[in-house]
Amino acid sequence: MNTTLLFLGLGMQEILLIALVVLLFFGGKKIPELMKGLGKGVKSFKDGMNGLEEEKKEETKKEDKQ
Repeated sequence: MNTTLLFLGLGMQEILLIALVVLLFFGGKKIPELMKGLGKGVKSFKDGMNGLEEEKKEETKKEDKQ
């Protein structure tokens, strides 16, 4: 089975090795906390991007009215 992720060209063996290193480095109890923090960061980033898009739409509406 020759599966490769689309980003970075990582195969299954490389991903398993990275997961093992992360597990050994942080321990089983810290990983859920890390994933929760990562999820909050991604959500914050998406909210910021949506805010920028809304501001841009408002500016174009104001320019269209003038």
